[in-house]
Amino acid sequence: MGRRRLIALGFAVGSLLGIGLYARRGREGRERIDLYFADGSLVSLHSDSPEAAPLLLHAHDALRAAAA
Repeated sequence: MGRRRLIALGFAVGSLLGIGLYARRGREGRERIDLYFADGSLVSLHSDSPEAAPLLLHAHDALRAAAA
């Protein structure tokens, strides 16, 4: 394999690893609840908002029940 191809392959692999790590870092610890209404509107509540706390408890219970 030529040196140029090896460098290009290393660059491509490094880029893919960087994209994967960046995407993974962005998802950790960021929970939110999306509320969809009948009129088509949407409200997103982030996990640090006081309105989201009781809803997140119910969502975690539902996910645990679904996984069991």
